[in-house]
Amino acid sequence: MAQSGLQTAAPSPSGLQGFTPAPLDSGFGALDPSQPKGITPQEIIQRFAEKETQFKRALENYTYRRTVKLDSIGDNGSIDGEYLQVDDIVLSPSGRKQERVVYAPDNTLTRALLSPADFDDIEHRLPFTLTTEDVAQYRVTYVGMERVDQVGTFVFDVTPRRMEKDERYFEGRIWVDAKDFQIVVTNGKSIPDDTRRGREDLSIPFTTYRQQIDGKYWFPVYTRAEGVLHFKNCKACLPSDVRLREIVKYGDYKRFGSSVRITFEGLERPTGLPAALPVNGASGGPQTASAGPTASTLAETSAAQQTAAKD
Repeated sequence: MAQSGLQTAAPSPSGLQGFTPAPLDSGFGALDPSQPKGITPQEIIQRFAEKETQFKRALENYTYRRTVKLDSIGDNGSIDGEYLQVDDIVLSPSGRKQERVVYAPDNTLTRALLSPADFDDIEHRLPFTLTTEDVAQYRVTYVGMERVDQVGTFVFDVTPRRMEKDERYFEGRIWVDAKDFQIVVTNGKSIPDDTRRGREDLSIPFTTYRQQIDGKYWFPVYTRAEGVLHFKNCKACLPSDVRLREIVKYGDYKRFGSSVRITFEGLERPTGLPAALPVNGASGGPQTASAGPTASTLAETSAAQQTAAKD
C-alpha cells in the first residue's frame, strides 16, 4: 500500500527485512526439526520445483474467479473503508489470459491506496509458486517436518539470494506436501518495501492456502493478510497508523476444454466459459489426497474461523 510503513518485529530468516509473520491456526502441528528419512532436503527441493513448474504451466489452461477484498479497520474494530473487486480470469480466443471484471463497487478506502506493486503482488506473489527457474533466485533452507491437519509436510524458509532493482520477491516459509511434492501453504511477505519519503509503498504479511482439485495439482484457494501500516514519511500528512485486512479468494477453476469445477465460500461459476467436464473421475467436487484430510480442510476451516472472528 502506498505512502505507508509496516510495523517490524522479529527478523525474518534472511535478515533482509523485519516483519511479524501472519499467525497460523490450530491446524498446524508441532515442528519436527529432524532430517527427512530416505531423501535429502536438496532432493525434496528439486522434486517440488519440478512439480511447481508443471503446475504453473498447467494453470495457463485454467480459468477461475478471483475476489479481492481490502478493508481498513478503525480504532473500534469497525471497517471504515473498503476495496472490493471480483474478476474472472479467462482465456481469449487467441489463448491469452485476460481479466474480466465481474463486480467492482466504488472504492471507499481513504487512509491507504493500492499501488501498482499491490496489484502485481495479488497476481504473482500471493499465489506464490517456486519453479525450477525461480528456485535459483532464492535461498531455500530446510526447517523440518510438520503436519497440517492430517497432511504430512516438509517445511522450508525461503528468501531471495539477491534483490535486483525494480523487482519484487517473496520472503517467508512454505509447507510442501510430503506425498505430492507441491506447496500447500505459503506464509510470508512480498518484498522489498519502499520507505523513501513521499514514496512509501509497503505490504502486509499473508498466508495462502492451496487445495488439490483435479487429482493432480494444488491450487490457491484462500489468502489472508493483516497488519498495521505506519505513515512515517508522508510529505503531505501527519504520521498515523492504519490497520488493514486483505482477503483473496480463488475459485471455480475450470480447465479449458476438459475442466473441473471448484467453488469456495459460495463463489458462483463464471458465465460464458466452457462447460465443466469430469477430470480423473471427478463429479463436481474437490479431489483430496488419499492420506486423509488435506490442506483443503485447513483452508476452509481457517477461512470460516477467521471470517467468523474478524469479518
